[in-house]
Amino acid sequence: MSENKNKFDYVILKRVLALAIPYRLIFIVAAVIAIISAPLATLRPYLINVMVDDYIFVNDIDGLTLMAFILFGVLIVEVILRYIFIYITGLLGQSVIRDLRVKVFNHISSLQLTHFDRTPIGTSTTRTINDIETINTVFSQGVITIVADILTLFAVFAIMLYTSWKLTLVCLTVLPLLIIASYIFKEKVKASYQVVRSQISKMNAFLQERITGMRIVQIFNAEEQEAKKFKEINREYTRANLNSILYYAVFFPVVEIISASALGLMVWWGARGVIGGEVTLGALVAFPIYLSMLFRPIRMLADKFNTLQMGLVAAERVFDTLDTDKKIENKGTLKPTKLKGEVEFKNVTFAYIAREYILKDISFKINAGETLAIVGSTGSGKTTIINILNRFYELNKGDIFIDGTSITDYELYEFRKCLAVVLQDVFLFSGTVLENITLRDERFTKEQVIEAAKIIGAHEFIERLPGAYDYQVMERGATLSMGQRQLISFVRALVFDPDILILDEATSSIDPETESVIQYAIEKLIAKRTSIIIAHRLSTIRHADNILVLDKGEIAEFGPHSELVQLENGHYKELYEMQFQQMTST
Repeated sequence: MSENKNKFDYVILKRVLALAIPYRLIFIVAAVIAIISAPLATLRPYLINVMVDDYIFVNDIDGLTLMAFILFGVLIVEVILRYIFIYITGLLGQSVIRDLRVKVFNHISSLQLTHFDRTPIGTSTTRTINDIETINTVFSQGVITIVADILTLFAVFAIMLYTSWKLTLVCLTVLPLLIIASYIFKEKVKASYQVVRSQISKMNAFLQERITGMRIVQIFNAEEQEAKKFKEINREYTRANLNSILYYAVFFPVVEIISASALGLMVWWGARGVIGGEVTLGALVAFPIYLSMLFRPIRMLADKFNTLQMGLVAAERVFDTLDTDKKIENKGTLKPTKLKGEVEFKNVTFAYIAREYILKDISFKINAGETLAIVGSTGSGKTTIINILNRFYELNKGDIFIDGTSITDYELYEFRKCLAVVLQDVFLFSGTVLENITLRDERFTKEQVIEAAKIIGAHEFIERLPGAYDYQVMERGATLSMGQRQLISFVRALVFDPDILILDEATSSIDPETESVIQYAIEKLIAKRTSIIIAHRLSTIRHADNILVLDKGEIAEFGPHSELVQLENGHYKELYEMQFQQMTST
């Protein structure tokens, strides 16, 4: 099991390093500096050794001064190289994760809605922000710095053996203890960090849902229950962090004790060596510096290996997202600039969850320029028809044809430009009213937006807003009424001038006065193009060319209003009479 895990980590590491290929020059420079810095770091204690043995005791002041300048010069070079190394490794990491964020965002944007149905928004946010930021440490504190520390270890060890192999062996008697302590620390912290990453993902998902749905939480007075849930999640997250802190709190004092023991042994044996003539005084002065340079990388390597491992854990999660194959296939080559608008469903069967079919062998046709109204009870499949027509989901069986061509033969993004959907739950982004209408598409001018707003009847209300079309809409349009948001969505649909217009219960949240304002504009809009209207208010669809009645995912009735109301025991007739009675009673 561990072998597979190590192999898997190695594969992930190769994939992470492959992200740096566009910045190979920076990577090479960092590697070269690491190679140069390793022997350079050993020069300082070596020069001190030489200064003590060859200049101080012979009272060579000029030579000592020269050596001091050389030592100072080595220090300056080392500082400069260290600065460049830290900066470019950080630059490399930030450049890689900048590109990776764009790649992940673009990939998420291309996924089927099935992915978002089953994946909490907070989890996707964690992948795109926290996990990608953690990958940065693979470059800034991981691979290259680990290699640099290992090279430094070998260089220090070699110069120690050259200076005094006996004193080196005495100092290394405690090294096994340091290696064992570092290994235990590495394993414990790795396990605790994995828990930390899991807990932060859980916390992000919880906060995203509750803050987004705060209106519901407050409406149903659920603040106390949600606070208890958050308190428990927060407690688990804090406990995971405290566990990792505990291991650090134990490890570093242990390392200090081991280092002090090595230093004590070195002084005890070295002093005897100096007296016996086996060790020079310069070596005795330089060896504490060598010990510090030897133990510091060993101590930090354990932490850096954990940092690298956590970067790989985060990378694994990000790559899992990138490897998600729930993308909408875009193999079509046709790029329509204009559609006639003939829509035909042939034996379409669809399920969000395997074998739990929402639509069952649906077949119908809308001629170009006609309006089809779809009615049915909740869960009958009305909105699902819209979702699969826009290719938000892939079909299980059957096919959909536009102008006699399968929708899979059209290039996806060019095809969607020919359709516009006005949803019941309008989503507005943070930004101006103008930006929400054009979606920052530079093809549309402010004059076109104003003209569309006047047709819809939204211009006057927009002009009354502070700043008019430059009014800053808060997140999800929180500062606007449902009716105002709906009007903006109508303007958005008209500006994009689609060949096929879809209204998904678009007037259900509009008050009767506002509905009367936009009803004429809607009729004028749909007269020019193929339209599909899903509505609960049957009074708004009487003038549709045909009405499709769905019942549990199957077509119950199909035809114009005048025919359907004449059917004995018909579904549509029953719905229409029920709503008509409600209207007359009120």
